[in-house]
Amino acid sequence: LIMLIPKKSRQDIYKKLFQDGVMVAKKDFNAPKHPELPHISNNMVIRAMQSLRSREFVHEQYAWRHFYWSLTDEGIGHLREYLNIPSEVQPKTLMRAAPSALPSGPGGGGGGG
Repeated sequence: LIMLIPKKSRQDIYKKLFQDGVMVAKKDFNAPKHPELPHISNNMVIRAMQSLRSREFVHEQYAWRHFYWSLTDEGIGHLREYLNIPSEVQPKTLMRAAPSALPSGPGGGGGGG
């Protein structure tokens, strides 16, 4: 099945994927819109991600009627080139979380009990 996806829609899908590093879609090819991209049909998101998967730019998991895709290192490079994103910008999945302050007090961590 060949599906033509408008360039603007493809760019929006790729931008969202690059921002988060992951994408989720329910296996519902007739859904009029994707929950995170309301102006794009769910089917277009699934087809765009299948295209990336066939080129090994994303890793696909399927569970409980949902597709889960995560970017590979090659996919990050491809999207960075396609969307003209500078190298210092990283997907959220590669960003380190800020170290959280441990509570100091009785039973609050820090001690070697």
